[in-house]
Amino acid sequence: MKHQSILNPKAALLAAGALSLTLAHGQVRPKPAGENDLVPPSTPLVACDPYFSIWSPGDTLNGVETTHWTGKQQQLTSLVKIDGKAYRVMGATPAAAPALKQKSLTVLPTRTIYTFEGAGVSVSLTFLTPALPDDISLLSRPVTYLAYEFVSTDGKPHEVSVFFGASGELTVNTPDQDVTWNDASGDGLAVVRMGSKDQPVLQKAGDDQRIDWGYLYLAAPEESTAGRAFGKPNELGIAFAGNGIGYRKGDSGEADRADGVGAGLELKPFQVGNDPVSKWAMIAYDDIYAIQYNRKNLRAYWRKDGWEAKDLLAASAKEYSELRARCETFDAEVMADLEKLGGVKYAKLSALAYRQCFAAGKFVADDNGQPLQFSKENHSNGCIATSDVFYPMAPQFLLFGPSLAKSFLAPFMEYAKSDRWKFPFAPHDLGTYPHANGQVYGGGEKTEENQMPVEESGNVLLLMGAVSQMEGNAEYASLYWPRLEQWAEYLKKEGFDPANQLCTDDFAGHLAHNVNLSAKAICALGAFAKMCEMRGESEKAASYSKTAKEFAQRWIKEAKDGDHTRLAFDRPGTWSQKYNLVWDKILGLGLFPDEVLRSEMDFYKKKQNVYGLPLDNRKEYTKLDWIVWTASLTQDRSDFEALVAPAFKFLNEGPNRSPMTDWYETVSGKKVGFTARPVVGGVYLPALYHKDLWAKYAKRDVTKAKGWAPMPEYIAPVLTTIVPNGAEKDGVVWSYTTARPEGEWFGTGFDDSKWQKGAAGFGAGSPPNAKVRTRWNSSDIWVRREVNIPGNVPDNIALNVYYDEDIEVYINGVRAAAAGGFVTDFSLVPLLPEGKAALKPGKNLIAVHCLQTTGGQYLDLGIVEVKPGEKK
Repeated sequence: MKHQSILNPKAALLAAGALSLTLAHGQVRPKPAGENDLVPPSTPLVACDPYFSIWSPGDTLNGVETTHWTGKQQQLTSLVKIDGKAYRVMGATPAAAPALKQKSLTVLPTRTIYTFEGAGVSVSLTFLTPALPDDISLLSRPVTYLAYEFVSTDGKPHEVSVFFGASGELTVNTPDQDVTWNDASGDGLAVVRMGSKDQPVLQKAGDDQRIDWGYLYLAAPEESTAGRAFGKPNELGIAFAGNGIGYRKGDSGEADRADGVGAGLELKPFQVGNDPVSKWAMIAYDDIYAIQYNRKNLRAYWRKDGWEAKDLLAASAKEYSELRARCETFDAEVMADLEKLGGVKYAKLSALAYRQCFAAGKFVADDNGQPLQFSKENHSNGCIATSDVFYPMAPQFLLFGPSLAKSFLAPFMEYAKSDRWKFPFAPHDLGTYPHANGQVYGGGEKTEENQMPVEESGNVLLLMGAVSQMEGNAEYASLYWPRLEQWAEYLKKEGFDPANQLCTDDFAGHLAHNVNLSAKAICALGAFAKMCEMRGESEKAASYSKTAKEFAQRWIKEAKDGDHTRLAFDRPGTWSQKYNLVWDKILGLGLFPDEVLRSEMDFYKKKQNVYGLPLDNRKEYTKLDWIVWTASLTQDRSDFEALVAPAFKFLNEGPNRSPMTDWYETVSGKKVGFTARPVVGGVYLPALYHKDLWAKYAKRDVTKAKGWAPMPEYIAPVLTTIVPNGAEKDGVVWSYTTARPEGEWFGTGFDDSKWQKGAAGFGAGSPPNAKVRTRWNSSDIWVRREVNIPGNVPDNIALNVYYDEDIEVYINGVRAAAAGGFVTDFSLVPLLPEGKAALKPGKNLIAVHCLQTTGGQYLDLGIVEVKPGEKK
């Protein structure tokens, strides 16, 4: 959970409000009709994974354009034509078509339901994502259905038709990228397909990134489809409002800009009367490859049996009715259980969290066909499989079964047990999404600087303890026992009184003697003792249990500060939420007496602000996930509702129109940072106190994952320098400018004589593993250099680049390569076919544009020949 002022130079990338629409000064959001109604700050429509994640940031679906969770426009449009007149039900355009009046909005775990009325017809539009947790094959499908239901409200018959369209923006990172499209109909489905022209599969990594590889599909039953077409999104809507979008089977093409083309489907006209009439379409995304794990590209889990996109679409169409019924049953059951557990407001908050949590990660298949889940640090720094992110996320996964819970632990633990991890404590992350190639945060794999040793070790021991409790044995933990025991020993030595270090709330900075972190270490030692007992190691279990209990008694005494406990052992007059204490009762550790929890809760209730309980005494901001954990400490319903109600109020009144944040101000309701993160799965923690409820859902696991493959082996390629970069050779000089050049600055005939000269690398802000020779601290830099390729151009050639952030590379005037996000060392960037073809023996012009938003920045580039390495 990263903050812009510390550590990772990219943490500042997504400063508060950067990825959200914020109401103008003085504006307030309209209040919901009822006290228990929820109108989300942004509503999930298509929520499948970090790239296929589309939201509506307004009170009405037809009042705003839809966006990706990052806030960039990804336009979905839907219109209905009633008796010849078109009305908008989704999107703000085409403005010429009036908006049908929205009557209601309901968000459930797997469905978002809007209702509209007008022109004598009631319309229900449901976005249904079959995120059923008992079967990861279903849960991992990147498919959302749009289910339309119509009924007459005036007793008269009406002729109705439907249009659904999507912009090419959904298939690219930036709207100026080229896209292609084609008709992909077959198997009884009308299908339109779009994707980026370049298809740079898994080349980009970082936070504020959208996918630009793979293909988007819109599909509907052929028998109910009147037309399918490609064109500018608004023009397709206008065409539908007139004579229809038309029918051009086999159509295909290419556009210069993704925001200049869209795809659409039109459903045949039908009669609507007093009996409901239902129609449906679906939207899907096949990313070809989804995650890179230790340099190996892995496919999404739904493809584990060899499925391609056509198989996904065919199965989803065939199973629509069954899946809709299953989702309706699941939603009703979950909402009833949550309402019984914590009230209506809590149930609705949890429903909003459900798809957001799952959509902030990706399920892929390992070499044995087993599920691996990689979470993404949305809007904090883009790290992948981060321990202090999947720790708060875990309750939603734990509640619904062992396969889910193990799916995110498996890749993390395989990395942790490898020879690459040298430290006596647990790692922080596995890389930058979607590249799980090794820790990048803090000291990475090189130093202990800015690591989170107590935090991460405690996280994994507690989660392993929870999996063991769920299954009634420690068999899964035993797969990694040497590491777990090593981390338990570390906590035994360092956990009670943590040194000056970071914890999961690292945005608050380093803190020594952290009392809440100490509580985590104590509970983790108790959890390890339980696992020892399950393994039959009674002597070891007794020893760790004794240590945990002795630490707990010391904690009670040394943390006490009158009627509450301190933020840090050495800081009287301070306080903090002790959310880590939840595991004591959930895991049955018997460490902390009820009176400690009671006094804490009484103190917290006196410290609440209008939108919730601050995280601690230092600031007025809070964390939504931790509020729900803290609210559950006493297992008193009145305490729980007292702490959750202000958070519910925040969701209705906060001014930032972005997917649910977990970090916000408790007085103003403004988002501090963080958007659409998986940590909101933590709101399901209260269910883990109820063993019968936990067991009911966990036992439904039909995936029954087991036998995970080891982490893929990576053999580093052999690189032979053809054109050196500045790190390899002193005096690599480029012509450069930080003022936007006019004309074709990348062309061979461009005059750069007025540009400055500078030696690589270019940068500022202390990027890691970099040598800055020429200072560059502006938003953009353009560089040009003539290089020599001796002899023939090798077949296996690539750029060897350190870029922070986005780069676009030209060779002899031809666009040759592009990469987004940022790296923290030199990385290989493949050349596009046309880029490789542009290279020639002898002199070549290399021109590069690098974009910077915030934090550290750097640019250096060379060319290498890449040959396979040999296993040592």
